[in-house]
Amino acid sequence: MQLLSPESMLQPVPYAHVSVATGTRHVHVAGQIGRDPDTGDLADDLTGQVAQTLRNTARGLAGAGATFADVVRLRFFVTGWSPEKMDAFMAGVELVTRELDLPQPMPPASLIGVDILFEADVLVEVEAYAVLD
Repeated sequence: MQLLSPESMLQPVPYAHVSVATGTRHVHVAGQIGRDPDTGDLADDLTGQVAQTLRNTARGLAGAGATFADVVRLRFFVTGWSPEKMDAFMAGVELVTRELDLPQPMPPASLIGVDILFEADVLVEVEAYAVLD
């Protein structure tokens, strides 16, 4: 897989604008929220929930034999989004960057603001798409 951000695109951003991948196995991890599957706990802040969504995504990827190094696309849904929340969001990413060996820059990512997710206390949900082989 190749991650790139052509010079003609907006710079700098914490993710690559483009991913190029070849492979025969496509892995989709959807609907990961910040609830710890071992304890059922859900952080009450965006930073904690972002970190746990990425941990849960890593578990899903591992179940399919993949890691974040194989991810070609991430899609985040955040409730009540406003640009002022970016620092808290990125703090969650940074909290688990080493732990999960997140690529730097991150794969192409979208952050989509939504009114509400399926539970009122869920602040963020993430989907990941990876390509293997």
